[in-house]
Amino acid sequence: MTTDPRPIRPGRPRPWNDPRVRSVVFQILAIAGVAWVGYTLFQNTISNMESRGISTGFGFLNETAGFGIIMSLIPYNETMSYGRTFLVGLANTLLVSGLGILLATIVGFVVGIARLSSNWLVAKVALAYIEIFRNIPLLLQIFFWYFAVLGALPGPRQAVSVGDIAFMSNRGIVLPKPVFEPGAWVMGAGLVIALVTILVLAIWARRRQAATGRIFPVLPIAIVLIPGLPLLGYFLTGGPVSWDVPSLGGFNFRGGITAIPELGALLLALTLYTASFIAEIVRSGIVSVNKGQTEAALALGLPARRVLRLVVIPQALRVIIPPLTSQYLNLTKNSSLAVAIGYPDLVNVFMGTTLNQTGQAVEIVAMTMAVYLTISLAISLLMNLYNRAVALKER
Repeated sequence: MTTDPRPIRPGRPRPWNDPRVRSVVFQILAIAGVAWVGYTLFQNTISNMESRGISTGFGFLNETAGFGIIMSLIPYNETMSYGRTFLVGLANTLLVSGLGILLATIVGFVVGIARLSSNWLVAKVALAYIEIFRNIPLLLQIFFWYFAVLGALPGPRQAVSVGDIAFMSNRGIVLPKPVFEPGAWVMGAGLVIALVTILVLAIWARRRQAATGRIFPVLPIAIVLIPGLPLLGYFLTGGPVSWDVPSLGGFNFRGGITAIPELGALLLALTLYTASFIAEIVRSGIVSVNKGQTEAALALGLPARRVLRLVVIPQALRVIIPPLTSQYLNLTKNSSLAVAIGYPDLVNVFMGTTLNQTGQAVEIVAMTMAVYLTISLAISLLMNLYNRAVALKER
């Protein structure tokens, strides 16, 4: 018997036996199936709406709304279109979400650091805050601040006055409104120049510190420049800003700018609720840093506040940022609970009043979902970019 001396080479697997080919085919089939289901649902919805005489399309956005909105960051009145109500609701949603994220971050970091304080009283107060606010449903907290706290304030005639220029009542907080006259742009330009200068200075100071170890005092310069340059522009242009001071007229205040109680209650609830979760995230991030880092920094003579700011927090951010992003997303989506107290956000104004008047349920729901999806993706993108910027890199 003779044997073939040539080595046996493995042949190319047949397409249906190649795992790479199968994975691509299965993914294509899955995408096609999802697309077919979505198309079928869309066609059925359109057919059912047409059979019931319900119009489709986005033409309703140009129709006159005919209803008022108690708070608007952009000019609005009843004669404007439904498209304008969409923009009003979107602006109000972005306002409460942006302020909530900013305030919740500040409160959360303060409470999280206080939770680890060596002072027994400070640590226990921080612990009590966390356990109370994160274990009470957010909707109940909104009701508490709206009905029990802000709703218990006196009426406009008995409003709490601060120097007869600011007033607080159950109608909200009324503050003087700035009126910008020609030349006020110089103040805005001064503010922009100050911010850009501080940013450039901070980058230079960080690089200088990394190279030489010497710290440049950026914060005192920022405290002087940020208000100083706009004030300089104010005096150079002869004071191009006047103030519309509110005054009581009838049963309410006239003039000024009003922060409605619905905004205050929603912002308080979102801030305190989300900050309780952020505090625990900050605490866990700080605890994750090796104690040897802190001890080494203290041994070099650094004060405790600089140890925390320059050594501990930069290393803790790699643990803090991912769950912090989730809390920002939760706060933004939780702002839709504003409908419970009548704050005119996107859900209340657009999915509420506009939908009831027009009946364009599919279009309005789709637009609202697209807005929240876009905001959430934008927050995730920005936080991921920030996470990459502060990540510890091996050299």
